[in-house]
Amino acid sequence: MKRQNSSEDAMKLPPELAEARLPRYRRLRRNVVILTSLVALAPLIILTIINYLQDRDAYQNESRFAITQVVTNTKRNIEFVVEERQSALAMVIRDKSYTNLCSDSALAITLQNLKNSFGGFIDLGLIDDDGIQRYYTGPYDLKNREYKDQAWFHQVDLQGSFVSDVFMGHRNFPHFVIAIKYQRNLSSFYALRATIDMELLNQQIYSLDLDRYTDAFIITKEGVLQTESVFYGSVLSDVDIDVPTVTRNRVVFEEGERDGKPFTMGYAYIQGTPFVFVVIRQLKHPFLHWLGHRSDVLWFLILSAAMVLFVIIYGASNMAKQLREADLKRARAFHNIEYTNKMATIGRMAAGVAHEINNPMAIINEKAGLMKDLIGFSDDFPQREKTVGLVDSILKSVERCSRVTHRLLGFAKRMEIHKEQINLKELIEEVVGFQTTEISHRSIKVEYDIEDNLPLIDSDRGQLQQVLLNIINNAIVAVDDGGVITVSMAAHGGHSVTIAITDNGSGISEENLRNIFEPFFSTKGEFGTGLGLSITRDIVEKLGGKIDVNSVVGQGTRFIISVPLKKHEYGE
Repeated sequence: MKRQNSSEDAMKLPPELAEARLPRYRRLRRNVVILTSLVALAPLIILTIINYLQDRDAYQNESRFAITQVVTNTKRNIEFVVEERQSALAMVIRDKSYTNLCSDSALAITLQNLKNSFGGFIDLGLIDDDGIQRYYTGPYDLKNREYKDQAWFHQVDLQGSFVSDVFMGHRNFPHFVIAIKYQRNLSSFYALRATIDMELLNQQIYSLDLDRYTDAFIITKEGVLQTESVFYGSVLSDVDIDVPTVTRNRVVFEEGERDGKPFTMGYAYIQGTPFVFVVIRQLKHPFLHWLGHRSDVLWFLILSAAMVLFVIIYGASNMAKQLREADLKRARAFHNIEYTNKMATIGRMAAGVAHEINNPMAIINEKAGLMKDLIGFSDDFPQREKTVGLVDSILKSVERCSRVTHRLLGFAKRMEIHKEQINLKELIEEVVGFQTTEISHRSIKVEYDIEDNLPLIDSDRGQLQQVLLNIINNAIVAVDDGGVITVSMAAHGGHSVTIAITDNGSGISEENLRNIFEPFFSTKGEFGTGLGLSITRDIVEKLGGKIDVNSVVGQGTRFIISVPLKKHEYGE
């Protein structure tokens, strides 16, 4: 009973097989993690992207709304300031006759009244229809200045009023003018022209509560600054802005980048003037704005993704582990089945050989021995020496048959680990001897390259027989008729012996080479179980050795087995 339990333990797969390198399980786990992560995280990522896009649109709309408010309100204020002064000049020119205005003192009184009532007036001049400023009051010497050839004079003549853009003029400082025409009769007219202080316009902009990312200024349709700009410089500087076409009561938006930063710009034309009021706001990058205002969403995404990935990786690893354990259980079952079938076949064969050969050989051995004894007792036996030689030949043949049957029975019986000193040269010749019939029939040549004085090893004879027989069988199958199998042996460093079995067969592809030691992997189709090399590696590792393989398609395969000279414990 004790011997039977030991055999059952030997047939179980060793712990090393549970840690076998099975790349397909790693690939399975990786694919499950990737695919499941895509399915699980895709909704979170899509919702986050949608949230980002909504926040970006809201940020842009918020910027547009703020600019709209500023532009609309400031536009109205500037229009009111200009229209108020236009109305004041129109009231003066209609309320007072030409005779009441055609003196410097009368203009001075009128200018003072306008300053006191409305503010912003700097000087006042009366210009006749010849374009000569006949009367003037103000801080400059501009009396009798001629404006007949200037465009604004012709515009006043045609339209009845005029508001200029900002210019330097004779005063040598930025200002703009308002002129109102009065038609005395069909052939003559005069105009009242006033210089307006730029502070009126600047105050409308300075009063705005703008942050450091927002700039407000006035330009002309030609892109000339009428007020100072934080971003573009001083008055009368040219700015690189494409001014839109004239619109009424509507804010025009333009979006783009300035110095690599996104911005939103709003325009509005000041009605009745050449002015365009502009507000430009530098924006944060939409993603940075989203991070600043939606960090809770980002943290939710990160934590959710981490939890999902943890669950997926844990689940995939656990699934792969369970699949591997199931496959290992199945491998153990097939391993035991194959082992049992092999042992049963060898047992039946050994029993048949023992029954069919050993008993007749024993009879032959006894009869031949008796004949030799009879010849020895008879001094006058004819041709005595020749007959004794024939009997000895019979006894030697019987002994040879006995060794063959003993070798076969030894291979069948020694399946549990049992240490003994082994001559590897004799062992490989013994294993090759099992295949002598097929080797001879197919004209396969077996060559030996065995190092002289090869040390004995302390190992299990039966287990090594099975390993070498599996590999020799594979080599015989791989080579064509007339092929060559080379067996090499050499000691290494006094601690191990290397056995190399090389064939010149068809070879193994690189893809199959990675899997040949895996259970149930076979290139023999329905004729192979895929367990032979798996069991072979199992046995070699149990004996404390290691096995490796090199192969080139079309050139052959080389199995290299390294076994220790001594191993104190087996199955570790």
